[in-house]
Amino acid sequence: MGSLKQNAENYTSSKMRNVSELENVEVDNAVMVEEKTRSDGTTYIAQYIVVDGEQYRVPDSVLAQLKEILEEKPKLKSFKVKRKGTTKEDTKYTIVTLD
Repeated sequence: MGSLKQNAENYTSSKMRNVSELENVEVDNAVMVEEKTRSDGTTYIAQYIVVDGEQYRVPDSVLAQLKEILEEKPKLKSFKVKRKGTTKEDTKYTIVTLD
């Protein structure tokens, strides 16, 4: 057993990050699908990519926008996601193509 200080220094959050936190997202990243449990005990399906060992959630609205962009630009290699809003109800995502 380590000390509280050692455990705190080695602590990494298990919280999933958001794809909008990335500067560059490659379209060929593998999407993982996993059932997760909320703090209230209910379950949900999470879609995410893994970049540098971190999990980044990919919202359904981002996938829908990316589908439309890929129909017009099938050779797209990378993009960025801009996020506006602070709550689940008011958050909007916008994809910015990078190539």
